[in-house]
Amino acid sequence: MLKNDIFECLITLLDTHNARYRVMEHATGGRSEEVAKIRGTHLGQGAKGLVCHVKGNGYRQYILAVLPADQQADLAILAKQMGGSRASLASPKEVSELTCCVFGAIPPFSFHPDLKLVADPLLFERYNELAFNAGSLERSIILNTQDYRRIATPELVAFRKKN
Repeated sequence: MLKNDIFECLITLLDTHNARYRVMEHATGGRSEEVAKIRGTHLGQGAKGLVCHVKGNGYRQYILAVLPADQQADLAILAKQMGGSRASLASPKEVSELTCCVFGAIPPFSFHPDLKLVADPLLFERYNELAFNAGSLERSIILNTQDYRRIATPELVAFRKKN
């Protein structure tokens, strides 16, 4: 799959499942806070996707871990919840191979058989819509939260840092 195919895959998937969404073209934002302002959404509506490598205890798996953009991931908790002993962020090369995207442009959907999708339950508790970069730093999708959960069917795993 080529990088520019990710957006088309997303649109086809969402349309096939009658999702309620809209596409937004925008300037490239650096951090999640900047992108939320550009989109006109709350920071917590952002669905931040982290590609992680969980290993140990006989477990070895790449994980696309999705959480609200106003939260931080606790990779030790993620590893433990998945049955591993440690987790790390994947390298830029691994991210590119598994998602066909660069850091920051990863949508909260996995299109690769070796990339398991998990989401923190908080993602579904606060907002009716989620916003995320759609395979590009200049294009976002704002998607109904329950449509995302229904279509992506992520495994729910609590892995955010507790304040």
